[in-house]
Amino acid sequence: QVQLVESGGGLVQAGGSLRLACVASGRTFSSYAMGWFRQAPGKEREFVAAIGWSGVATDYADSVKGRFTISRDNAKNTVYLQMNSLNPEDTAVYYCNAIRNWSKRDPLYENWGQGTQVTVSS
Repeated sequence: QVQLVESGGGLVQAGGSLRLACVASGRTFSSYAMGWFRQAPGKEREFVAAIGWSGVATDYADSVKGRFTISRDNAKNTVYLQMNSLNPEDTAVYYCNAIRNWSKRDPLYENWGQGTQVTVSS
């Protein structure tokens, strides 16, 4: 069973930046596309960004395009999310997961990590 551990969240003012990291256990990390998802209070979890297994292909939700950048380091089993120009609407718990279907942007694993809280103040 793969374990996913997210970190890097915090409290930041609007316009600020944060860099999230997700470390995945298991030897097959580099075989999978990976993604970031987020869940705001009272809302369903939504897709944020994805990156292909080689790190070349990327995909972003329209709401974060141009502000967020996803990257990965397969040697460290880690996927990152650089978040710039944050606004209060970005406030959520952020999770990572492998990607089951690239076009559908859906997660592979049913079990999620604990996530990392991002709070953006206005």
